[in-house]
Amino acid sequence: MHFDATCSKVLFFCKRHPQQRDLIERPYGRFYNLPIELAALGHEVRVQLYSHRRLPSLQVVRDRVTWSSHDFLTLGARRLMRALSSEARDFGPDWIMGFSDAWAGWLAHRLARRLRTRLAVDAYDNYESYIPGNLPLHWLWRRALAAADLVTVAGPQLAQKVSRSRSDSASVHILPMTADPVFVAIDRTSCRRTLGLPPDIPLFGYSGGWTRSRGSNLVLEAFRIVRNQLPNARLVLTGRPPAAALGEAGVINLGYLDDAQMPMVLNAVDLCCVVLANTAFGRYSYPAKLCEAMACGVPVVASATESVTWMLSNDQRFLARVGDAEDHARAMLTNYTMRDVAYVMPPPWPVSAERLSELLSKG
Repeated sequence: MHFDATCSKVLFFCKRHPQQRDLIERPYGRFYNLPIELAALGHEVRVQLYSHRRLPSLQVVRDRVTWSSHDFLTLGARRLMRALSSEARDFGPDWIMGFSDAWAGWLAHRLARRLRTRLAVDAYDNYESYIPGNLPLHWLWRRALAAADLVTVAGPQLAQKVSRSRSDSASVHILPMTADPVFVAIDRTSCRRTLGLPPDIPLFGYSGGWTRSRGSNLVLEAFRIVRNQLPNARLVLTGRPPAAALGEAGVINLGYLDDAQMPMVLNAVDLCCVVLANTAFGRYSYPAKLCEAMACGVPVVASATESVTWMLSNDQRFLARVGDAEDHARAMLTNYTMRDVAYVMPPPWPVSAERLSELLSKG
């Protein structure tokens, strides 16, 4: 490991359960890999997590990074802020970075002002779409964006949006979403055998959340059309789909699976569906599930939002019109026989961490 004078002390603020995953018990994604890869480059890194699930405070050291967690419902607002402020002051960071939602941006901005240190803010989604009615929070988020010395985002569409809150758009930089290293190509037959899936029929997969902002029900509409031509086809779901999905003919629900099994689910299906709607969330979403399917070389059909079109390098084979079930079904029927697709891949997390390190050293 190489240390030099350009290395910094970096404090990340992040909610403990982004994308419904506990970063203490189930570390993954942007929120885990960027801090640990930054630490591997020689930076001194600490991550302060916050939650609202009546959890006890704790501290662990993992992969050269200290992770501390405090809970709003356990401590209350004042004690929580005192704990966060005290830990931040003791650490003495060169940079404070808000890292997972609008609250993280606000916390980072507040602590950076108190400690008179440099402020960075990261956005992987349009956070203002999470709680659309909370206008005071939106205002605080935009203030954090305006004050930040550095802003990083998951893609160019989001960069354009957050730049509206800033006087210097050149200080907004792209650190794309990508898959964790566990997502690699695995033999399809062995994956189906392990998961108890039918060995020799067409399987279509969907693992996203079922929300209006995603337009998730379009998956069911498209699958009905597919079944008219492929009666033996099945739609493989995970998690807790709504009753309407579970009652759909041809649906197989695997339920909640261990994280280690998710690469097998992607590799077991013939095609992965990625659906987004034309909403404040969908227009600026860079789905992790799409990155994971791409890393496994599994063919996809994805709603052609501007952000998803960018992720897929405008490869029209994998894109379907937003909100159009027939067009999604058309592409599903065309693509499910593809094998070992070679996508134009985003940079892996170590490369993005090197880019972040460069940006921090210039700040």
